[in-house]
Amino acid sequence: MSRIHEALKKAELERASRPRAPMDLKTAADSEISPPPAEATSGAVELGLPMTGMGLDEGSDQLTLENIQTQVKRLKWHPDLKTMLFFGQEAYAFGTEEFRTLRSHLYGFRDLEPLRTILITSAAPGEGKSFIAANLAQILVQQPGQRVLLIDGDLRWSRLHLVLGTPASPGLTEYLGGEVNELSVIQRGPLDNLFFIPGGRHAPNPAEIIANGRLKELLHRLSPLFDWVIVDSPPAMAVSDPLVMAEACDSVLLVVGAGMQPFEALQKTRQQFSGKRLLGVVLNRAEHRASYSYKYYEYYGGAEKGRDAKSKG
Repeated sequence: MSRIHEALKKAELERASRPRAPMDLKTAADSEISPPPAEATSGAVELGLPMTGMGLDEGSDQLTLENIQTQVKRLKWHPDLKTMLFFGQEAYAFGTEEFRTLRSHLYGFRDLEPLRTILITSAAPGEGKSFIAANLAQILVQQPGQRVLLIDGDLRWSRLHLVLGTPASPGLTEYLGGEVNELSVIQRGPLDNLFFIPGGRHAPNPAEIIANGRLKELLHRLSPLFDWVIVDSPPAMAVSDPLVMAEACDSVLLVVGAGMQPFEALQKTRQQFSGKRLLGVVLNRAEHRASYSYKYYEYYGGAEKGRDAKSKG
């Protein structure tokens, strides 16, 4: 054993004594991104990125709030006002109060134990998980001082960039593939403190890149800088991606379209997340006129509009 130890020690000393070539930062920044060298140790190089592209101090791999606030560009989004409920002028448009109630429940959960990253999924396509994810992020950011990051993790059918009216790339696909860094994929829109990572270009192998460990690293690095991180995932019964993504998140929120799936399918979806922190179920696409909340909302909404009409008259 002593000879083996001596040989290893000698090899280590020889490696340490080799002269290191200085790094030409300008050349690195201007060149194409290449695979990381085998001996790379810094976080910037491990991602296959030039250090100048990280927007960080030289030799540092730590993201900071200052990086996010100063280096993420604000884009001009064109949201679909029919489905994105909190970009319009009417603060209490139909459907917004339900999201305020959902927000209150989430704060209640947070009072019991730590809660920051939430995976939004459904049993099957078409149940409205992306609608819930996007509007939940919007209502969370309405609270003063709350920073929210919305991530489109449905790499098989990325849709959030369409309803927000913003470019799809660069996005999560490019980051998971090691092509770009975190700051390159984050967007800012018209709502203060709402940040967004789109899905990126179509991924030919979404299951593989979701499972390569970079998503977990992304959330590990970014979640401390935000109060909430909302991740929209593919449907749970269709593919395995949500199960892998749930490992990187604090909790799971299941969206169910009213009357769309048999109970057995929902039960199976629930069992898939056994051992995960399932916060509950959001019932979507319900007949609003049949609910008590709609009746009371209509009463108070009508009363408010009546007061507005009198004040204008």
